[in-house]
Amino acid sequence: MPPRTSNTADPARTPAEPRPALRVAVLADSDTRWKWGALTARRLTAEAAGDGRDARPVEVSGLLLRGRATPTPRQLAEVGEVGIEAEKVREVTAVEFLHTVRDERYDVVVLALVGGGVQAMLHGLAALDLTRRPVVVTGYVGVVYEKLADGLLLRHGADVVLANSAHDAERFRAVYEGVGADASAVTEAALPFLGGAPYRAEEGRDTVVFAAQPSVPASRADRTYLLRRLVEHARLHPRREVLLKLRSKPGEHTTHIEELPYQKLAQKVPGGLPPNFRLVYGHMGEVLDRTDLLVTVSSTAALESLHRRIPTAVLTDLGVREPLGNHHFVGSGLLTSWDRLDGGYRPRPDREWLAGQGVAADGSYSTAYDTARAKVAELLDGSRLPPLAPYYTPATAPGYLARHHLAPDGTPLPGAAAPQETGRVRGAVRETVRNAARGAYRHGVQRVAPVIRRMGEL
Repeated sequence: MPPRTSNTADPARTPAEPRPALRVAVLADSDTRWKWGALTARRLTAEAAGDGRDARPVEVSGLLLRGRATPTPRQLAEVGEVGIEAEKVREVTAVEFLHTVRDERYDVVVLALVGGGVQAMLHGLAALDLTRRPVVVTGYVGVVYEKLADGLLLRHGADVVLANSAHDAERFRAVYEGVGADASAVTEAALPFLGGAPYRAEEGRDTVVFAAQPSVPASRADRTYLLRRLVEHARLHPRREVLLKLRSKPGEHTTHIEELPYQKLAQKVPGGLPPNFRLVYGHMGEVLDRTDLLVTVSSTAALESLHRRIPTAVLTDLGVREPLGNHHFVGSGLLTSWDRLDGGYRPRPDREWLAGQGVAADGSYSTAYDTARAKVAELLDGSRLPPLAPYYTPATAPGYLARHHLAPDGTPLPGAAAPQETGRVRGAVRETVRNAARGAYRHGVQRVAPVIRRMGEL
């Protein structure tokens, strides 16, 4: 068993002795949450790994929670540079993760999971009853425009609940205080993946990018409409490069299920696609490097674009509605339609709205994580962390635990042993069967289920 790094300062260590490594684990359940979790871990530990006299090495372990949206190697590579090599990231079940935390004795754990996953892991970690437990950090991957109370209460109990903006921090505290829960964990920060060079127009370049979303909008009619308008925009402006930025390839899953991929809809565009229209993948930051106008319904890519001062438009063609998420941009100055964009209109963001959204286009991004870093450092230096105490208890929400093969008290259910306890051969066979089953499940979710739903609508 590796030596435990203490949460407390070592009075016997002389200034000349190297400090023990700060060990961090990131558990994520999708490609976007992996990006958020890995970059959050790096930002939270940037000061510890600095060049100062008291700097200490930082070791970050990447763990992917096995499930519907577990990212493929291609998706991990497309996320971009996060400081953790993709081949060193391993896939685990919930129980395997808990065993890893027990054995590896991390100092910090970042839970980059859907709310139910965070809840299960909080109870599972509490059930380990470790003498020295890790500091637990969680948060949201982007704009929080739905299920605010539901998601927040599922995340309650973590030591740090990160808010991506002042606006979110205020809302988070109001929810916790409104149900009589401790709100001290809420900590204002920013989206960890903002960055890139500020926008500069280039002579001869004119590029419009539509940032697609897997589940917004959801219907075939709405998605076909958006694609048609994008293609028409390309035809109206033949000298303009029009890009459809896609999140995943058919057969891959992201944070949200994509039942109607734009790739398939594009194959049926009457007259074919114009020569100045292209479907692109890749890291969003690299796409934004050559973007002159970013168009979306409600993608978090809009915040990345605004951070770099790139002209940004949020579409109202399908209405301004909560299910679309574009209601979040009310007051932003960005709401507009394809008709206006076709005519050359470019929205101008409202400065007051930007200031409350954590976009940090004013240059304050470099200090956005200072408060969170200080809080984590304070928790690490404490003599002993208090027991994890989620708002939902095993008595009130046992269903959140059962889906991750955990009993109501947070302990593993019978038969949910980790692979190392079953022997190498049996573990390898089970891994092969799991991978095959996961592939079949993904096929059913993406290919079979949509057909059945469409038949039911006839």
